[in-house]
Amino acid sequence: MDTAQQRLEQLKTAIALLPAADDLQRDLNALERSCSTQALRIVVFAPFNYGKSTLLNAILGEKTLPIDLIPTTGAAITVRYGPQLQTTIQFVDPERSVTSEGTDVLKQFAILDDQRRMRSDVVAVEVACPHPFLQLGVELVDLPGTDDQEAQDRLVKSQLLSADLVVQVLDGRKLMTLQERENLRDWLLDRGITNVIFVANFLNLLEAEDQKSVMHRLRFVAESFRSQLPSNLSNLYRVDALPALRGQLKGDRDAVEMSGLPIFESALQAIVQAQQTAPMPLEDKLPRLNAFAQQVQSALKIEIQIASSEIDPRSDKPTRKLEIQQQAQQLIQKSFAASARELRDWLDLSLLRDRYQISGSMALQQFDFDMWFQGLELDWELQQRKLTEWSDKACDFFGLPAVAKFKMQWPMEPEVIFPAAATTSDSSDNAVAPVAIATGLGWVFGGPVGAAVLGGGSYLLNKTRNPLAIGVDETRLSRVQQAYDLAMQNYLTQLNTLGLNAIAQYEREVRSTLYTELKAEPIAPNPAEYRVDLLRRMLAELAQN
Repeated sequence: MDTAQQRLEQLKTAIALLPAADDLQRDLNALERSCSTQALRIVVFAPFNYGKSTLLNAILGEKTLPIDLIPTTGAAITVRYGPQLQTTIQFVDPERSVTSEGTDVLKQFAILDDQRRMRSDVVAVEVACPHPFLQLGVELVDLPGTDDQEAQDRLVKSQLLSADLVVQVLDGRKLMTLQERENLRDWLLDRGITNVIFVANFLNLLEAEDQKSVMHRLRFVAESFRSQLPSNLSNLYRVDALPALRGQLKGDRDAVEMSGLPIFESALQAIVQAQQTAPMPLEDKLPRLNAFAQQVQSALKIEIQIASSEIDPRSDKPTRKLEIQQQAQQLIQKSFAASARELRDWLDLSLLRDRYQISGSMALQQFDFDMWFQGLELDWELQQRKLTEWSDKACDFFGLPAVAKFKMQWPMEPEVIFPAAATTSDSSDNAVAPVAIATGLGWVFGGPVGAAVLGGGSYLLNKTRNPLAIGVDETRLSRVQQAYDLAMQNYLTQLNTLGLNAIAQYEREVRSTLYTELKAEPIAPNPAEYRVDLLRRMLAELAQN
């Protein structure tokens, strides 16, 4: 597919083939609107009660979204520029709408009922606000909380597709689990959403040392979601939303500064300025459209199964069934080969170093390798899953026994060998060569001298004399840093080798499944054959692009 517009038209054709595809059609409409608008759409995304609405109110400097609405937002509320504060409610009935000054009407139409369900008759909620930031062509969207009701989750996923920037609010009191991180990937990265900024809320409720620890760990989360943002901007910020809002309402600039809000606002301003300087061309939407195409492909596969069940197996036309099987087999083989290439590309040594060298070296220095490795392991699982899905599909489609599981031996934990530190009284033979491993620190002694490396600095400890600090030596520290970097380079080199070997071994194990000999079996002629063939050709076309 050459252009985003062509891809969009292809998706329209594919969805038209699917019955009861209202959700997909709604999502496609959101994508199409995103492709046609010049406004920068910033979507605030989080589970319930994480402070999304409070953060937006703090940015706007007033209770634009009523404070008692915060825990129960039940609709996607779009805030855009207007000369005066007013709210418009749009209903399923296109002939009906409500426009009211202020935002009190939100309490009636944009909150959840007693069963925490959204109103089924409301389709859109828009708030006009005379804030200078919005006048720059920015739209702020307050989404319902996730992980509460399936209908709300569907609405949130649809709204995310039209987002130019996602602000993911995190609760600093709750460390994210691996499962939560994987869910976040399903919500964002699997939809082609790469512009993600994380905001840690509620850190003001923790002790100072705990705040530092939480921000340190959240950096690993943010690192795995590399945003396509200006190079000088971070994608992790600390904002204490409620103190920031109270400071704004009271005009207490010191309180606002302490909350971290100004730094976050400066980042948003820089993103808007970059967007105005170089507006996003339509072709930049292509990754988002391609990600959505994966959902359409899944729907096509299900419809193919349903339509195939309508084909009468009693038939004297073996050639036709064999042709369909061969087409399916070719598609599976081609897709498997493409997935294998993608996995090998992911293992490219230079790309591995670009993605993981810096963060891995930092993790070693801070004795946080286990946390870093969990992120790497999750990335690998998501990548290799794309490969194994096709071999599983071959087994299911052709009724073959399940293939062996994909196995890869991970490299041993990195070992950091530091440069020997000689003393004035010891010869080079008595030099110390400290060795650090990922989970701790050990020493190799060439004499009666021990060495330790703590917090990135070096200290020499003579067993018979008082400790002598040598960490201030810049050359020494540089060599220590090089030791960490070399250890991570060696680790990634081993990962490259072991990963490529695992792929090659898996390809050998599944080859007989992917290239199983197909034999003609009779099937009866049936009009459903044409529909199945049409769906398969559409699926193949989507998979090729």
